[in-house]
Amino acid sequence: MSLVANRPSPSGSHAYLELNGITVSFPGVRALDGVSLQVRAGEVHGLMGENGAGKSTLLKVLSGVNQPQAGSLHLEGIPHRFINTRAAIDAGIAIIYQELHLVPELTVADNLMLGQLPNRLGVLDQRALIQRTLDELQRLGEHIDPRTRLKHLSIGQRQMIEIGKALMRNARVIAFDEPTSSLSARETDNLFRIIKALRDEGRAIIYVTHRMEEVDALCDRVTVFRDGKCIETFDSVAGLDRHRLITAMVGRPIADVYGYRPRPAGDLLLEAKGLMGPGLSEPASFAARRGEIVGFFGLVGAGRSELMKLIYGAARTSAGHVELGGKRVRLNSPRDAVRAGIALCPEDRKQEGIVAIASVADNLNLSARRHFSRAGFLLDTRRERSLTQDYIRKLAIKTRSGDTAIGTLSGGNQQKVILSRWLAERIEVFLMDEPTRGIDVGARAEIYHLLYGLAEAGRSVLMVSSDLAEVIGVADRIIVMREGRIVGDIPKAEATPDELIKMALPR
Repeated sequence: MSLVANRPSPSGSHAYLELNGITVSFPGVRALDGVSLQVRAGEVHGLMGENGAGKSTLLKVLSGVNQPQAGSLHLEGIPHRFINTRAAIDAGIAIIYQELHLVPELTVADNLMLGQLPNRLGVLDQRALIQRTLDELQRLGEHIDPRTRLKHLSIGQRQMIEIGKALMRNARVIAFDEPTSSLSARETDNLFRIIKALRDEGRAIIYVTHRMEEVDALCDRVTVFRDGKCIETFDSVAGLDRHRLITAMVGRPIADVYGYRPRPAGDLLLEAKGLMGPGLSEPASFAARRGEIVGFFGLVGAGRSELMKLIYGAARTSAGHVELGGKRVRLNSPRDAVRAGIALCPEDRKQEGIVAIASVADNLNLSARRHFSRAGFLLDTRRERSLTQDYIRKLAIKTRSGDTAIGTLSGGNQQKVILSRWLAERIEVFLMDEPTRGIDVGARAEIYHLLYGLAEAGRSVLMVSSDLAEVIGVADRIIVMREGRIVGDIPKAEATPDELIKMALPR
């Protein structure tokens, strides 16, 4: 089956997938409220909405993870009810989740063919396994040794293996959940090429995203969810008014999602002098002033996150040092950094920023509780509850209570809890690594508001972002990194997309 074909017109295609009146309720929450949606064969149908709008729940209904309390699902007019994920897979449905469902310790071939390994008389047919894998990789345009362990592949390559699994099971409906959140520009281009080719084969594609530019580049139609309801379907993306789309998503107009607030820069606060360590190819030196938001832009692998971890003491420096307020500080560990007044909100919130199974209160008080524990080891639960409620109110964190597991919160609210953790400390420098990754447009505006508030209070904010529009829209000054080195330091007034991209691209 070729990945190249003449694209049929979506407007003339039939509704391959139909959802009618789908309702899903959990204790105290109606996640989907009578949702109806049609996805045609040969189209990419975008799904947009704030975190918690119901998009993920809908994908779980499609995959058989959640069973609806009401409503119906049809494929080519035939009713289906998936009691488990196997039933959905057998019906030709595949979900490519943001967190990929692969086994890192197994080979590419084993992951690709998992559940359908070729055999002869019950014995694994190794030759057939390798050949089928090579055929599938060639179809996907990937040049990978089938015997390579998956853990050695990039995120983009792993995503292609997940897509390959779906194709080998002949999936006719393929849903992508925020697939570009961890991809480089080159990997994103390759993913788009594959998705367009799948659409041209007549498959029904669902594409969940928060990024307007991805809707413009890829989608034929787009449906907006809000508060568990299907708000509106736009039958043409061409010429679609972005403000109208944003208003449908958040229920209110957001004229400028960045809401930049200029402010004067104060005294010099942070200086990195000749820092060297993992991920850097030459010594890095820069400075940040009080009241300043310094953006760090570059392609994936440019060394931005590695530089933040060196400043935070999460990676060991081989040369150079950091000065805070003109005084040299020792940063041999994150504990040293926090006590010096430096905090990191990491790119991978789930793995490095939160304890997902712990409560909002435990995550928020994780660092500050040492200040008010009794006798050095007894928790002062009254003060912890008070601090938790204070920051839930101040930052408008959407949670049922402080006892709610943080892993059940949206990405934007998890980020607010992490910020609250550091606001409860005496932090002067905030290192924000991809602070809005996987966060919807409404929550992004709230995060930007919080960052401006930090700067206006005299703190320094270092913001790593792969979103070119974001870094230009939010930062006062932009440092560009390429291949492990700093290659530019540009004031906001002089920053243009063309100039930043030109500096960031490999020579």
